[in-house]
Amino acid sequence: MKVLIIGNGGREHAFAWKVAQSSKVTHVYVAPGNAGTERENKVSNINIGVTEIEKLIQFAKENKIALTIVGPELPLSLGIVDKFDAHHLPCLGPVQKAARLESSKAFSKDFMKQHGIPTATYENFTEIRPALDYLQSQSFPIVIKASGLAAGKGVIIAEAYTQAEEAVKDMLSGNRFGNAGSEVVIEEFLVGEEASFIVLCDGETALPMATSQDHKARDDGDKGPNTGGMGAYSPAPVVNQAIHDEVMKTIINPVLKGMKEDGSPYKGFLYAGLMIAPNGKVKTLEYNCRFGDPETQPIMMRMESDLVELALAAIEGNLKGMETHWSSQAALGVVLATKGYPEQYPTGEIITGLDSDDGKRNKIFHAGTKSIDNTILTNGGRVLCATALGDSIKDAYKNAYALTFEISWKSKYIRTDIGKKAF
Repeated sequence: MKVLIIGNGGREHAFAWKVAQSSKVTHVYVAPGNAGTERENKVSNINIGVTEIEKLIQFAKENKIALTIVGPELPLSLGIVDKFDAHHLPCLGPVQKAARLESSKAFSKDFMKQHGIPTATYENFTEIRPALDYLQSQSFPIVIKASGLAAGKGVIIAEAYTQAEEAVKDMLSGNRFGNAGSEVVIEEFLVGEEASFIVLCDGETALPMATSQDHKARDDGDKGPNTGGMGAYSPAPVVNQAIHDEVMKTIINPVLKGMKEDGSPYKGFLYAGLMIAPNGKVKTLEYNCRFGDPETQPIMMRMESDLVELALAAIEGNLKGMETHWSSQAALGVVLATKGYPEQYPTGEIITGLDSDDGKRNKIFHAGTKSIDNTILTNGGRVLCATALGDSIKDAYKNAYALTFEISWKSKYIRTDIGKKAF
């Protein structure tokens, strides 16, 4: 069978690498892919953008694609799954109405409130004056979120009123995040440890993936601006069995029940960003309607199940009774970014050292890269993710960072402490 993966980041490279390992798969196409996906065995890139849905449908028909996996959130928010379904093309992901869990933080917060899902107290605003009046009655720090899609960067933690006021004006005036900031969510600041809890859903059943933890802040010590993610590791030691069971009961299963009641059964990957308080209480920071990036890279390194089998079972509503199998080893991924990310940064710089992995115990997943005349160049803020297995998170940390030292380009930037808090 042939598989189509939509996207061009590290998540999609990891998916392509994993899917190509399936004995059921003859070829994997990635639209549009990157310089890493095109180097994989049984994988090739196609020059179609993630929002060119009609072209993607035409390609899937002409090439008899048996399964399409949607990586990023934007095509999901545009209804790509609905449109593939209309042509009877199997496509893994939630329909457009269900994808509002990510495309509108205001909708998501209201959904959580309606269905009794634990989350931070909040209010939604579309106008500056009421938002500022609300802020004056709140304690600090406080969290300001652009409601729409902002590539993981639309969250400001304001330490004082003046910073919160600036963030609200910046978002609601349309300057900071464009249309994504035309509505904001203001919510209480939660204290604890974050974790990523990802499941695969078939409308009725949620099958947990391996737990993970990512690092959103750009700089060491969780300082600096929020990014799409600077590294991740799996498993997340903070998620013990009691917390795992509590999350399934109070945070995951209510989504399936609520979406089914609303007439939009949830299929595809569902990501719950958790905040685990020191007393063990868990609240939901956010939902994403796809696999996280960079969590995908270490999780795919540990996955021993056939991703294609699982994806088809989810689409067909057959996940009940299925199990997933994972390596007992830990995995850790370090994002190699370009200096200046997530704001302004250079592109087009030559990357060296890309053949220093073995493709099994350690692997370099590409994100913002392109190939010109067999030379690999930087083509984004997050460029690569150096990922490695180890007998412990500490071992995986050593192995992944050893890989980062082999890779260089002029403006390379990494955090040096990914995973350290786990050991």
